[in-house]
Amino acid sequence: MAQHKRESHDILSDHCDSMKRCRVSTLLSWLQRIADEEVARLGLPTEEMMQQGMAWMLTTIDVELPANMPCYGDKITLESWHKGHKGVQWLRDFRIYGKQGERMGQARSIWILVDLEKRRILRPSALPREIPADHEDSVGDAPQKVQIPEGIDLRPAYDYTVRQSSIDMNGHVNNAQFASLGMDALSAEQFARDMTHFRITYHQEAMLGETITILTGEDNEQRCWISSRTTDDRILFEAELEFKAPAAR
Repeated sequence: MAQHKRESHDILSDHCDSMKRCRVSTLLSWLQRIADEEVARLGLPTEEMMQQGMAWMLTTIDVELPANMPCYGDKITLESWHKGHKGVQWLRDFRIYGKQGERMGQARSIWILVDLEKRRILRPSALPREIPADHEDSVGDAPQKVQIPEGIDLRPAYDYTVRQSSIDMNGHVNNAQFASLGMDALSAEQFARDMTHFRITYHQEAMLGETITILTGEDNEQRCWISSRTTDDRILFEAELEFKAPAAR
């Protein structure tokens, strides 16, 4: 059985948004990093995988923060473990703890193994060694991919052209950067609200020079939806955000 990997982070000024909250993109980057480090500890470091022409790619992650997003001055501890795979989908869970050891949140995620040159999905048998899994511990079922309900009026928020600063070492826009693109689509009122739930599904890669239209819509005060379209109408990602209920007046 795989042992869980843990690491801690102090929430510093460069991790925060204008509301002194940890940025969603920062939290997602840390979750991705602990996932890479846990797989490396189990015998498959990122460098070795890239030398063999393969990499992990996140397809869906569902983050729940029922209390509050960590803020400036907080210290959080992340815990992660591999839960095994179902077909070509690799399942990984996370827990998020506060500085007193209290549980602040959790996340569930699905990953795929891809051929970096051919940009195609690989079967688990392509891995050079087995990845031990903890099949017993779980924070919930595998997350459902985001599907924006029919009837949601998606409106263009802004256009974005992919620059060098958004490209990671796999040659595409990093998953965490997509979260930033989504957050930038929020209204000032939405951005000021406390978010309790963030779910994002990545459909296709975004490459250098592509122009993306970010769209947003809502079905009530507590939930909004974000999507993206390229100039040839490909969907790159879709996200669902939930906020705390407005204070009674």
